[in-house]
Amino acid sequence: MSLSEIKRQIADAEAQADRAPGSVTLIAVSKVQPNERVAAVLDQGHRVFGENRVQEAAGKWPDFRETYGDIDVHLIGPLQSNKVRQAMELCQAIHAVDRPKLAKTIARVAQEIGQCPDLFIQVNTGEEDQKAGVLPTEADAFVAECRALDLPVQGLMCIPPIDEEPSLHFALLAKIAARNGLSGLSMGMSSDFASAIALGATHVRVGSAIFGARTTQG
Repeated sequence: MSLSEIKRQIADAEAQADRAPGSVTLIAVSKVQPNERVAAVLDQGHRVFGENRVQEAAGKWPDFRETYGDIDVHLIGPLQSNKVRQAMELCQAIHAVDRPKLAKTIARVAQEIGQCPDLFIQVNTGEEDQKAGVLPTEADAFVAECRALDLPVQGLMCIPPIDEEPSLHFALLAKIAARNGLSGLSMGMSSDFASAIALGATHVRVGSAIFGARTTQG
C-alpha cells in the first residue's frame, strides 16, 4: 500500500461515518523504519509520525526537523519516568499516560520547562495483564487525577486484544471519553482504522501499510 492510498481510505471512512473531511489525524508509525523510508514519506508532505521509544526518536527527528521543518512526533509506546523530560522536549503528543507516577512526573517537568505535549491516557480496554494502561473501571478517576495536576489531557488511547473484535474496544473507549468530556480518541491501526473512525477515532496509527515491513525487531 502507500501513503496516498491510506489517506484515501481514511477520507472514505470519514465520509461514510459523516465525519468532517480531515477530522482524523494519520500518525505514520515510523518506529524501527530505515531513515530513507521515513524521508520518502516526508518528501510526500506528511508531517505526523509515531515512535515507540524515546531514544530512537531522539536519534532521528532533530536531524529530520533541520531538513523538513516542523514535524509532529507522537510517542505511542510506553514511557519510563526517567525518560519523561527527553520525551516532553522532543514530542508534541504522548499517547501512553498510564499510571499516577508518570502523570505526576509529567506535571513536575511541565512546571520546570514551561511546556507540556498533548496527553492521551492509555486505557487497557481488554484488561490484559501484559498490557499497560489503566483499567476501564479506573479511567474516570485517573482522568480526574490528571486534570487536578493541570495536565493537558486531550483524549484516550487503546490497543485492543489481537484476538477480539476491535470495534467493541473502540466503542468502550469512546464511551469513557464522552462521559469525561474528552474529544480525542487515539485508536485504530492498519487493519482496523476504518471501524475506529466510524466509532469516533481522531488519531489512527498506521505503520507497515505506509512504510513496508519493518527491517528490524522493535
